[in-house]
Amino acid sequence: MQLPVMPPVAPMLAKATKTVPRAAGLYYEPKWDGFRCIVFRDGDEIELGSRNERPMTRYFPELVTALADALPERCVVDGEIVVRREGRLEFEVLQQRIHPAKSRVDLLAAQTPASFIAFDLLAEGDESLLDTPFQQRRSRLEAMLDTAAGSVHLTPITTDPDQAEHWFQLFEGAGLDGVVAKAGDMPYRPDVRLMTKVKHERTADCVVAGFRWHKSGPVVGSLLLGLYDGEHLQHIGVAASFTMARRAELLEELAPYRDNALEGHPWQEWASPQTDNPDRMPGAVSRWNAGKDLSWQPLRPELVIEVRYDQLEGNRLRHTAHFKRWRPDRTPRSCTYDQLDVPVRFDVVDVLRGSVP
Repeated sequence: MQLPVMPPVAPMLAKATKTVPRAAGLYYEPKWDGFRCIVFRDGDEIELGSRNERPMTRYFPELVTALADALPERCVVDGEIVVRREGRLEFEVLQQRIHPAKSRVDLLAAQTPASFIAFDLLAEGDESLLDTPFQQRRSRLEAMLDTAAGSVHLTPITTDPDQAEHWFQLFEGAGLDGVVAKAGDMPYRPDVRLMTKVKHERTADCVVAGFRWHKSGPVVGSLLLGLYDGEHLQHIGVAASFTMARRAELLEELAPYRDNALEGHPWQEWASPQTDNPDRMPGAVSRWNAGKDLSWQPLRPELVIEVRYDQLEGNRLRHTAHFKRWRPDRTPRSCTYDQLDVPVRFDVVDVLRGSVP
């Protein structure tokens, strides 16, 4: 492979803001909820690079074929790999595509095929476009993908901030993550936060039913969160992002709730917190870091905290939640799924087709 922009390349990033920015010269796109991917094509060679600059080519053989049909002979395209099912993006299903066995990869490629959503162009032919303004890169990308079909798509775009606000509210019902704003004169700078992203932010009161140790030593790494679904306390995710001082303080605060915690614990079926198969622990084994320690320490499910989160994926939090405060005024049984905001359903196919009311 010999291209003007060679792998690996760290994708350009976005800094977070709480509202859709309004300024002259801004372009707005939906924020897709999948795996960030930079596609490198040089003739018959196609490589899919991840956000952490590792190749993902072997996990998505159906995309390699689709991209060979849709892209010109030599180019570098930035975008997102997603899985669509029943009108929504399904990140949990997408995660399952990362598997070490080729037979399993081939089976999943047929059962849950992925799509590629293109939103930037880094090189075409022998020309690097890293210093070319985004407005021009977008025009060239539109011309490149004018006849693309099947599982390769061009993301919608608008210069109208009111339209972007509408997308922000509407597209969440299709599983999208928010809105991204880009300046028309913006160059492409790998691993630099030149774009702006707006994501949904909500709060929920959750039961703290356990914790994991931090990798650096005997302090709290993350809190295991639960919500009641009828009589059952369901594990919904974790809260983390504490300072080291706060992690030590949490260990002291949680100490009284560790006594006899596993006896009658609602997650007792996951058995011994330190020695059993981690596949049965709260949360899934990391597909990106097989050596990651997911062992946990149970707590009597008597504490309630308020957390900040962005979105729900199935019956779990899509990303790590952020601790806000203890809620001694709430009872654990009052922490149910009913408190969570559920967006109105919207079909992701209509997003791609531009069929937006």
